[in-house]
Amino acid sequence: MAASPRKYRTIIFFVVVNALSLLCLWWVLRGIDLTKLAHDIAHLHWGWVSAAIASNLLSYVVQGWRWSLVLAPITPVPIWQSVQAIYVGLYANEVLPLRSGEIIRCYLQARCSEIPLSVVLASALIERIFDGIWLIVALVVTIQQVDLPPVIESAGIFLAVLIFICGVLLAVAMYWREQALDALLNARWFGWVHVLIKDLHLIGHSRYLYYAFFMSLPFLLLQVFPIYAALHAHDGLKSYPMIAALTLAVILRLNAVLPQAPGNLGTFQAATILGLRLFRNDAVLPPPSILRPRRRPRMGPFGEMAQGFSIILWAILTLPLLIGGFIAVAFTGMNLGEIHRVAHGSMKDRDSVPVERL
Repeated sequence: MAASPRKYRTIIFFVVVNALSLLCLWWVLRGIDLTKLAHDIAHLHWGWVSAAIASNLLSYVVQGWRWSLVLAPITPVPIWQSVQAIYVGLYANEVLPLRSGEIIRCYLQARCSEIPLSVVLASALIERIFDGIWLIVALVVTIQQVDLPPVIESAGIFLAVLIFICGVLLAVAMYWREQALDALLNARWFGWVHVLIKDLHLIGHSRYLYYAFFMSLPFLLLQVFPIYAALHAHDGLKSYPMIAALTLAVILRLNAVLPQAPGNLGTFQAATILGLRLFRNDAVLPPPSILRPRRRPRMGPFGEMAQGFSIILWAILTLPLLIGGFIAVAFTGMNLGEIHRVAHGSMKDRDSVPVERL
């Protein structure tokens, strides 16, 4: 049977995304000195590395707490249930293409809490809007201190416009008269639409929504600190200030908005190198006479150091999440492939909602 046009578009999109990631990975790895990379890893300050790993893992516990707060007006959701769903989603994002983890974490939350999937998806969108608002604040702070490339500022403007549009739509759903929305969307004929409107009204008129918004700030800071700690763990970059960590975090978060290959391979490393170049400090580089002319890296001494750090930072931020995600998947009693299949199937059946909620 011939494939549908939608399937062809999906395949083409998948190929393009992975080709771009592979191109970025080639650019990052070309001419890399593996001996120098091994030397940098061996001489890391592991106290700072441990602090980076711990704060990065803790940030997703804070995200789980925030997600439970968003859903609290509908039904009490245990924090660790939200944390488990988030870690399974993170694991899926690292090993599956096209960010399937977002759908998977919402499916697991809906299944365990018996909240309609449409409502859980809306709660995840609320989370992302909160993250986007604080990211724009961080970008504004960064612009005041750092001369950012125009493309990053343009990406920030685009993100701000997107957040504004999504925020307005959600605000209408949460604060407009429920009866008017029911009539406008013909919700009486679609049970899931009616439940979505009703539950969004509960979320919008709850103080927990404001708690969740302000909890998004420590969530962001806990993702900035691992980068700061990783910089301090590296002998060649430990003089970099906190604003450098904040700038890198902003660039990496903006980069993460784009479709990625599994594990963000390629684009993560390229974004890290480009961010480090904004704070280039030749004073920390070895004298030219020390460099072996035959092995002189194509990117130059600073580029070689940035190459290695981009791989080290990726490993510090990603490998512990893979371990934590693997453990979280094991506790579900299902394998990731099964979760992925059922989660995507549930997107087609989102009209089904518990009878008592109609």
